Amino acid sequence: MDSSSVTFVGGGPRAAMVLERITANYPHDAAPFTVHVVEPFEPGAGRIWRYDQSPLLKLNSMAQDITMFTDRSVQCAGPAREGPTLLEWCGAVLSGEITDHRITDPEIMAQVRELGPESFPTRQLQSFYLGWFYRLTVEHAASNVRVETHRATVTAVTDTELGHTVNLDSGETIASDAVVYTVGHTDSMGSNTQLTRERTAGARGGFYAPPAYTNDVDYSPVRAGDRVIVTGMGLAFIDLMVLLYEGRGGRFQISGQRVDGQPREGIRDGGPLTYVACGREPQLFVGSRRGVPYHSKITSVLSADPEPLRFITADTVNRLLEQHNTLNFHEHLWPLINQELGYHVYRELIVGHPERARMSWEEFAPAYRAASWGSNELQRLVRTAIPDSRYRVDLASIDRPFEDMFFEDPQQVQDALVRYIERDLTLRTHPDHSETQALFLALLRTYMEVGRLVPLEHLDDESQRLVPGWWHGFFSFVDSGPPAHRLQELLALHRAGFITFLGPDLEVTTAHQDAPEGTAAFRARSRAGGADVSANSWIEARLPAPTVVSSADPALHHVHSSGAGVEQNFETEDGATVSTGKLVVESTAQVVDRAGAVQPTVFAAGNFTSAWNVGAFARPHANSAPFRQCDELARTVLSALGLPVVPAS
Repeated sequence: MDSSSVTFVGGGPRAAMVLERITANYPHDAAPFTVHVVEPFEPGAGRIWRYDQSPLLKLNSMAQDITMFTDRSVQCAGPAREGPTLLEWCGAVLSGEITDHRITDPEIMAQVRELGPESFPTRQLQSFYLGWFYRLTVEHAASNVRVETHRATVTAVTDTELGHTVNLDSGETIASDAVVYTVGHTDSMGSNTQLTRERTAGARGGFYAPPAYTNDVDYSPVRAGDRVIVTGMGLAFIDLMVLLYEGRGGRFQISGQRVDGQPREGIRDGGPLTYVACGREPQLFVGSRRGVPYHSKITSVLSADPEPLRFITADTVNRLLEQHNTLNFHEHLWPLINQELGYHVYRELIVGHPERARMSWEEFAPAYRAASWGSNELQRLVRTAIPDSRYRVDLASIDRPFEDMFFEDPQQVQDALVRYIERDLTLRTHPDHSETQALFLALLRTYMEVGRLVPLEHLDDESQRLVPGWWHGFFSFVDSGPPAHRLQELLALHRAGFITFLGPDLEVTTAHQDAPEGTAAFRARSRAGGADVSANSWIEARLPAPTVVSSADPALHHVHSSGAGVEQNFETEDGATVSTGKLVVESTAQVVDRAGAVQPTVFAAGNFTSAWNVGAFARPHANSAPFRQCDELARTVLSALGLPVVPAS
């Protein structure tokens, strides 16, 4: 090797962000340094954000909230390098300030022209922005940093006396001093259970789809009129809904007027949507653990100026760590999270909507801060200040809205779901309910701060399983849902008779191979009653669970088979072994091998690792956690190679 080098296994958004931080943190007068980026799809965008997908699929973030550039708000050691948000980039493309010769599709240029601050961009448009960011990073790298892009897939990484050899499916090999796994979201190899379901469905002329990325599944076997059980009501389900209905030629209209193009977000002001069928629609029967879709994105604006976090702070966490050797999420952190979120919601209610309160903020705030969560004192204070129970914060009810409910018949389920979704749309799109924006922002900041302040190694085993599971799921359910117009479309499809709700805690069973002729392949029943449906097709509308052992990604699978890495496992109180499926890494992102040794020059970052995961995208001017994480990783990688970094800013 002529110079020190690092190889990125995967070149999607996270790799692009870490690459940019490496180029920002490496001194211009230092020795030559080479960065290899191996990515079979467009570098910067990667597989999930590639251009080759339906133009109907959108991000669940507004254009004004998407950036790949650090700004002065980011509290990191490396220097900030400001640049355009996605919205600003579109403006610069239109003005000619930014020239991207790869944008030749007239439809994409139409999206660029029509994009507004509160528009939800297509994933195709985001793909162009991510690719441009990557190419700009490479172009602006100092002369002593050489970036080589390899359009290939890593099949294996092996250790050598001099470092590592990275093998590509092209037959090429790369000699590298360090390796960073940034493979992003990966598929898993099919299990025997999934194979049985596929065979059972196929034998009855049906279709089965295991958890997967919606855009990568061929749904053509789902025919017009087919009855399909769907489990999952998150973002993967919304994508499925778009592809199976509007994607096949159906359309939505208001008062007889067709709804086309962008901005689609404004349709909420025109009254209820109706769906005009194309004749190719299946019948979907949809349920999930909660039984409801993710909460929609919010359009309301805060009336009160936001305050800093009061309960999830460095001092609070340090005191907890001094008192306890290990922390339990529910016992030590969840009460603080509850009180934090309540504090900001009640501030917005009392200051922004004083007609809903019976106490001034100056009187309420010090009493609230002094009381303990769950105490009778705090409960009396909240009841006195907020007499209408609908406005009080109850995270348990938010998490499980149909807990302890039982439905007598299917119609009760439909009525309850419609009321729930209509109420959600009102709370999240009407200016009189800005308290939902306060909850959204407080949860966003709290989620990021918990990840920043609480070392995972100081959580007990139960909590380390809970964080990437339930806690991340709760955050996504409340803060990472679809645009509001997607839920309006869901209601329109329900009214048209194409989508039936099944309710919470859905259980799907597969027919036995010896079942009588005519028995449907699958049967779905809800714990809450009211739903008992049979069908020959079943789609699991959710993302694949993380896995190292069964990963379909050859590089990640080789990490396990070679012993270079290990899947995170915990032993339960009854002696059973439970796996999170994630690759074990240190807080420094260094990979831990099968023997428990930390590999000093092998790193991994992303949702497939055991570290806190805060996503690969960031909001501008918000001291976003992804920037802080990527900057820290970049400096750690350089230091691990004995290379200099620019002085901390």
